Amino acid sequence: MKARLSTDGGARGNPGPAAYAYVLEADNGTVLAAHGEAIGVATNNVAEYRALVEGLRKAVELQVDELEVVSDSELLVHQMRGEYKVKNAALRELWEEAADLADPIGHARYPAPRRQHNELADRLVNEALDAAGS
Repeated sequence: MKARLSTDGGARGNPGPAAYAYVLEADNGTVLAAHGEAIGVATNNVAEYRALVEGLRKAVELQVDELEVVSDSELLVHQMRGEYKVKNAALRELWEEAADLADPIGHARYPAPRRQHNELADRLVNEALDAAGS
C-alpha cells in the first residue's frame, strides 16, 4: 500500500513543553491514522523526530510498503536522507529508531521540507500542547 506520512513537532520554548503529531493518508487521500500527543519538556527537533518515529510505527503496523514522508523540518529531512550527520546523542537514538522502522516499509522517500500538506499535523501538535496546558 502506498501512503503519505505528514509529521510535525513543536516546543513552546526550546526546550519547553513539546508535542508531536502525524497524519497517515492512503494514496487516495483517505486518512488512515492521525495522532497528536504532548511529550513533556523537549526540543523542537526531538518533537519532530518523535512524530516521525510514531508515524513510521503506525505505517509498519498498517503494512505500508511505499511511503512519502512530509515534514517541515529541514534538519530531519536532511538527516534521514543521509545528507547531514546526526551529532546530537538524543537525536541519534531517535534517528536510529526511525531508520530501523523504515526498513520493513521498503521504499520511504523524504522530499524537500515543506509546510504544504502538513496543516492537520501542525494543528494536532498545537491541540496537544493546549490540552497539556502549555
